[in-house]
Amino acid sequence: MTTYVSDPRRHTAETAASLSDVRDEVDRIDRLLVAVLAERQSFMDAAARIKGERGAVHDRARIEDVVVKVKAECAKRGLSPAIAEPVWRTLIDRCIAYEFETYDALPRPADAKS
Repeated sequence: MTTYVSDPRRHTAETAASLSDVRDEVDRIDRLLVAVLAERQSFMDAAARIKGERGAVHDRARIEDVVVKVKAECAKRGLSPAIAEPVWRTLIDRCIAYEFETYDALPRPADAKS
């Protein structure tokens, strides 16, 4: 398992004194987001491997459960739900598409009969 270590933070929103400071921190955060999203994607690979039926890939109840949990976390951390909800719905949509591709590419017992 890969553990991600943060780039050193040089500024907070309060201490950033220039646009360069702000951009450096946004770039640092983007690198962290890419690492976390790559980890999330790895679990889409696992889900595709574990799910027995292709129809299980798209789970409407799970989608709504994830969105509810994200919105609750937004309230705790001060992230605008107007930013978070569409980002997560897009993320979930793209992850489902990725999982379908992964599921379809996996060898299945019927494939092994050839």
